[in-house]
Amino acid sequence: MHCATSNIWTHREGCFSKTARFRVRRDRLDGVATLDIVTPEELANLAHLRRARDLMDREYSRPLEVAVLAREALMSPAHFSRKFKTTYGETPYSYLMTRRIERAKALLRRGDMSVTDVCFAVGCTSLGSFSARFTEVVGETPSAYKARDHSALVGVPGCIARDLTRPSRKPSRIGEATAVAAL
Repeated sequence: MHCATSNIWTHREGCFSKTARFRVRRDRLDGVATLDIVTPEELANLAHLRRARDLMDREYSRPLEVAVLAREALMSPAHFSRKFKTTYGETPYSYLMTRRIERAKALLRRGDMSVTDVCFAVGCTSLGSFSARFTEVVGETPSAYKARDHSALVGVPGCIARDLTRPSRKPSRIGEATAVAAL
């Protein structure tokens, strides 16, 4: 999201004013921008939610329960789950599984680990559940993904490859997901 003036900074959750504590959000369906007043409490909650999200990004291979994440965010588990879904558009479990699948795709592209080893390396405890979720998100089984030719991504820096192959549960509005899926 781009904001027009230098008094506004952009973040994944929207545009924030440096001086007036408001947020501009663009509706994902119809593109209509809305202006919300952000209270100091909401800003604090956002910072706490980011701490929990950062924990999931860092420790994706550990067993992480909602209670642990909620404690990191200084919230009750139910309140944390509601706020996380409202802020990021997916549940904490869904976000964590997306991170795990993202990492699993990178490990499978390397080709030196079996699907079972990858499953356990990313923090999943059941090969069947991992394979089902991987297939649901990626559109093919982990074995098929591993067997596919990934030479197009060999010279691409890891941060760019991660963005190009990032799993998404949301259908693309402009079709870029189908182009990436062809890689």
